[in-house]
Amino acid sequence: MTKQSEQKPVVLQVLPELEMGGVEIGTIEIASGLQKRGIKNYVASQGGRLVYDLDRLKVEHLTLPLKTKNIFKMRKNANELAKFIKEKGINIVHARSRAPAWSAYWAAKKAGVHYMTTFHGTYGLGPWGLKKLYNRVMTYGEKVIAISEHIKRHILANYKVSEDKIRLVHRCVNTEKFSPDAVTQERIINTVRDYNIPDDKKVLLLGGRITRWKGQHLLIEALSKVKNQNYYCIIAGDEQGREEYVNELKKMIQKFGLENRVAIFGKVLDMPALMMVSNVILSTAIEPEAFGRIAIEGQAMGKIVVASNHGGSLDSIVDGVTGKLFYNNNAASLAEAIDWALALSKDEEEKIAQAGIKNVKDNFTKEIMCDKTIKVYEELIASDKESD
Repeated sequence: MTKQSEQKPVVLQVLPELEMGGVEIGTIEIASGLQKRGIKNYVASQGGRLVYDLDRLKVEHLTLPLKTKNIFKMRKNANELAKFIKEKGINIVHARSRAPAWSAYWAAKKAGVHYMTTFHGTYGLGPWGLKKLYNRVMTYGEKVIAISEHIKRHILANYKVSEDKIRLVHRCVNTEKFSPDAVTQERIINTVRDYNIPDDKKVLLLGGRITRWKGQHLLIEALSKVKNQNYYCIIAGDEQGREEYVNELKKMIQKFGLENRVAIFGKVLDMPALMMVSNVILSTAIEPEAFGRIAIEGQAMGKIVVASNHGGSLDSIVDGVTGKLFYNNNAASLAEAIDWALALSKDEEEKIAQAGIKNVKDNFTKEIMCDKTIKVYEELIASDKESD
């Protein structure tokens, strides 16, 4: 490694683009944390609306076509990255997605600096596991961050990776945004009006993209089995052109006679306020979430969270203490969990709410995520001294 890497970390995060999404938000959060701690850092991507956030943080952004899967463009990107690495004295390249990871890996090798990755999801293996060849670049990191135990198990089960180099660093919740104290009375009033929320019923909320794997259809089926009818359920999220699925959901609502108790809305503009006026936050994904921010956002807001018993929810919910887990893809089990949540007394709700808030503060804040990530960077820098 170069001499510069014997000093403090100087980090380049590499990802496809900076539009909205978990990978993108996590990148901004780490950039913010590094700036706050006086650690030089840079980001390379194709660009997007979140570049503005980097500008506000005074973090330099390198714009390259890093979303491409064209091998010639990927090689060209690698050369540009290597040049940038040398110019800026970067000693750690941190890749967060597969296509740009190849360019980042080649660039790090060319520049003689450290290369590491974060596994943000369970990447598809393709027929006969052929995509493993493409995915494997995410395992080439000297250190590999897994964002949940579920992702760690996926890595170990599908790739030849030593467990010694995997570091578990959970994603986080923005507690400045997702906090009961952060939501004003005006926002609450606007939300009650916009979503036509009744004041005599408990409110159930399933937020997130309208897509089959998120399990909106499972929820509607479960609601047809719920014994306690004193609820109003909101399904809210961007349908992203999935009109056929939305129409299927509306037909299910009609079929089960739930028109007066279930409403489907589009993209959520103020999720903290919508959570604030809800009693129960639902996470009904039928495929395992890599981490599942909704579950910790709901806990941070002091709400009862009901989630599938797989994927990242197992890391963030203590069953019966900070929320309730139900059997994955099982409408009857989900119905039982919802009945459990609706039957809680005020005292029981408050006890679970406080346990959830404490769980987030103890394990899932931005500061904790940044500190753990920086420790990984420092491990890489320390390895240079050990090899001297």
